[in-house]
Amino acid sequence: MSKQAAALAKLPPQTLRALETLGAHLAVARIRRKESLAMRAKRVGTSIPTLMRLESGDPTVSMGIYATALWLIGRDGELARIASPEYDKGALEMNVQDAIDLGKARSRVAQKNRSAVKIPPAAT
Repeated sequence: MSKQAAALAKLPPQTLRALETLGAHLAVARIRRKESLAMRAKRVGTSIPTLMRLESGDPTVSMGIYATALWLIGRDGELARIASPEYDKGALEMNVQDAIDLGKARSRVAQKNRSAVKIPPAAT
């Protein structure tokens, strides 16, 4: 089994559905602009069969072809935002947990330091 086939076999169902939705949206955009498959394929720089696979959400179509299709409808700018750090929920949750852990560690050190310091009795 090739690396690509193994990777495709591991695609989560929600990812496949998202690609199918993206492909359908790109097909609607092409149809609304009254472009034929041949015209759009030429503009994207691919074959008609590949464009048809893209519009059906085929995960084997290269990201570059998807990106070019998005560029044609003025939506390629979204690509940079898809994985931007401020939307990475997993990393954000890790950062919050790291802050909590740091706070707890500092609290333990402060408690230890307070208990280690002997305060002399007040002079009367």
